[in-house]
Amino acid sequence: MEQTTNEPRQVGLGRDEVKATMDSYASTYSRAEEEVAAKYDVNVKQFYDLVTDFYEYGWGHSFHFAVRRPGETMAASIARHQDYLADRLRLKPDMTVVDFGCGVGGPMRYVAKSTGARVTGVNINAYQVEKVRKYNRAAGLAGQCSVVESDFLKTPLESGSFDAAMAFEATCHAPDKPSVFGEVSRLLKPGGLFAVYEWCITPRYDRDNAEHRRVRFGIEKGNSLPSLATFDEVQRGLELSGFEVLETTDRADASSPGLSWQSSLSEVSLRNLPRTPAGRVVTTALTGLLELTGIAPKGTRAVSSFLNDAADALVAGGDLGIFTPMYFVLAKKKG
Repeated sequence: MEQTTNEPRQVGLGRDEVKATMDSYASTYSRAEEEVAAKYDVNVKQFYDLVTDFYEYGWGHSFHFAVRRPGETMAASIARHQDYLADRLRLKPDMTVVDFGCGVGGPMRYVAKSTGARVTGVNINAYQVEKVRKYNRAAGLAGQCSVVESDFLKTPLESGSFDAAMAFEATCHAPDKPSVFGEVSRLLKPGGLFAVYEWCITPRYDRDNAEHRRVRFGIEKGNSLPSLATFDEVQRGLELSGFEVLETTDRADASSPGLSWQSSLSEVSLRNLPRTPAGRVVTTALTGLLELTGIAPKGTRAVSSFLNDAADALVAGGDLGIFTPMYFVLAKKKG
């Protein structure tokens, strides 16, 4: 059941708020790592207020990467990536699933349609929550998919009320793994499965390598993240939260030659244009022109440029092999 309120409220940013929000967000990453983690909730709200419309322009409704196969469209690879996770959860009609950090609900709706499960999303960003509700209604899934506006570290949902849990590249926003995985565990029934795609630093990362450190910070700043976790930190966070880890794999290793996950940000094609370096340059120039003429609010070009830098850092991280956005873990709640 959707949570509603009778009080009118503004969601998203007003024209006069974009620049100030961008400046505030950017200033956070000039502070110590501990301060960034302490402000994770404010950072994430600001970040998605700024970038959601850009993400939808480039990615549609599923804000995550996917492995690629020769001749496969991006949409098909994203669907297959979602199928992989849903299959591991062994979802059946009318099972209850909680989606941590559900974005605008693309994966939620796909999983609900393909499995018959009932999915409840959790999202801290009010602008995205309104979009989820709108898109769920448009898809005829309002009775099967719902969303709760909440910090996913402390949800208002009832303990032990879900058969399964999932997260698509979202729990990376948490200040630490036990905090978010502990909440997942609280919501699951004993024996319930949790499947997650996690953003991680790989074993190839060398903290003494200045280029590695630069790329890592670029990914973190460009995507509203605290310090990126290692594979071991993810597994340890799950174990400390009462889970038995059943399966781990870096799905980036399943990419076909020449079709790595980062190819979606660098591959040149007409269909892929908004995500390519050339397409991003065009978008930034266009937003600059729209801002100059007063059509777009002040700060719009800065947001576009900021996202370009984030994309460049992601591509570099993938090319160097020091970062993956799809470390997959399947875990079972003990008890």
